[in-house]
Amino acid sequence: MRQTPAQRHLHAKLALIAVAAAPAGGEPQGSAYELGLVQLAEHRRRLKDIQSIERKIEAKRQFLPEYDAWIDSTLQAGTGGQDVIFTTVLVWHIDAGNYARALQMAPYAIEHDLQMPDQYDRSLGTVLIDEFGAAALGGKMTVEEARQMLPQVMACTEQLDAPDQARAKLHKAYGFALIGKKGSADVDYEALPLPAVAAGLNNLQRALSLFEQVGVKKEIERLDRRLKNAAPPAP
Repeated sequence: MRQTPAQRHLHAKLALIAVAAAPAGGEPQGSAYELGLVQLAEHRRRLKDIQSIERKIEAKRQFLPEYDAWIDSTLQAGTGGQDVIFTTVLVWHIDAGNYARALQMAPYAIEHDLQMPDQYDRSLGTVLIDEFGAAALGGKMTVEEARQMLPQVMACTEQLDAPDQARAKLHKAYGFALIGKKGSADVDYEALPLPAVAAGLNNLQRALSLFEQVGVKKEIERLDRRLKNAAPPAP
């Protein structure tokens, strides 16, 4: 059931009190958090009853606005309490394609070393690296979005432990975005600006160094050839 404006206002006030009072590293306390956990359990139950992945994602899009007051309050006044609502909703925003909102939340979760809920078998850093890379490569975000967002993911996860294959996929996705490559469509390498060629090549080489089967060798060869052909002849 959607909240009325008065209910949202009250929820926001209670959420702000709860997250501000939470001990660092401890779990938030108070009625707002307890009600949020009840709501989260109900939403999880409803998701479990849905078999279609597409319908699950649509359901998450419908649920997510109900957590905005809690998320905003946590970002404003949170002390880093271990918050299962925050981390679950972060993943749901990625699933729903709300990448900008997820990136708004991710630095807070990383700064306070928030742990993923028990039902997830990947760390927060791995989830961010894996899911953003897959979204870009799978065409779920535009080239412009990938160019803007993937460096943010790289920056905030740089010091986190994650499988090399996942990080390789992220560099591949960013490299492809830099040269404007979408899916299996070809690229006019000769028309690419040299700065994009150099930056794309750097990221694809990094991807290859992390995971040899990442699938970028052909692109590396063509970008390298483009740079060599553009170099001035030796005197």
